[in-house]
Amino acid sequence: RLIFLGNRPRSRYHYQGKSPVTAGLAVPIIKHRRKIMAYRYDSDLEFLKEIKSDDLGDLVYCITHDKDGEVRYTEELTTSEDYKEHHPDHSQYWESIAAEIQCFGANSLATVLRGGKGVGYKEVLTDVCDKMKVNYSSDSSAEKIENNLLMKILTDAIENMSPEELKELAESTGVKNTSGITPEAMVGVFQAVFRAGGFKSYQLTLIIVNAVMKALIGRGLSFAGNAALTRTMAVLTGPIGWVITGLWTAIDVAGPAYRVTIPAVIQVAVLRQKCLYEKQAEEVEFN
Repeated sequence: RLIFLGNRPRSRYHYQGKSPVTAGLAVPIIKHRRKIMAYRYDSDLEFLKEIKSDDLGDLVYCITHDKDGEVRYTEELTTSEDYKEHHPDHSQYWESIAAEIQCFGANSLATVLRGGKGVGYKEVLTDVCDKMKVNYSSDSSAEKIENNLLMKILTDAIENMSPEELKELAESTGVKNTSGITPEAMVGVFQAVFRAGGFKSYQLTLIIVNAVMKALIGRGLSFAGNAALTRTMAVLTGPIGWVITGLWTAIDVAGPAYRVTIPAVIQVAVLRQKCLYEKQAEEVEFN
């Protein structure tokens, strides 16, 4: 097909940020399409095959749609044969979902040269962490790095909360003495939750990711409807939203891939926690 160059690139295989020498001329652009998404085995994404189809819906949505509900031009998941055959039974094409994350995290030309295969999830995750200035050890597990990412978002939100918001947050999480509560004290509480792991860590992940998704794609998690979490979610939604909005403004010129990889990585983080700890979730003490 023919498109006119000179405006913004129309394919993720078209080099970003460079003015074509043929600007203004009609030239043929061949957009690479994969009939079957090229998934490369990834121990950090294999757990997706254990996730229920309904729970994969949010991940599929953030990969394929932007905040305004429009289909992303750069996504290729909806063109895959697996998607066309099985959607909306997402669990039937989980490898294609994983492949799309891998390919969005990779250099486009290198992806083509690898036969359409992207990079490992951990590389996508650490690239997102670098962009968001998250401290992590490259030797840590994907789960640990994901927790560091979520903790960075939460810390930035807490540090910008008013004393009244901090007190309400402390009360909603069961802190006994809320008089004179400080941001450092609340950060310490949540760091302890993540370090302990288990169902509390899962529920805290739910709370953070629900607020992040509302800011990034305009809707919260479809499986975060636990009434016991409502108060804490309500307290954190605004502050986390401000953090994410500020981040989005900062990375706006960094390329379209981050608009997919950041929400996708955060979605993978909550799905991993759900897979590991959901059966213990009823014991949570948040309120």
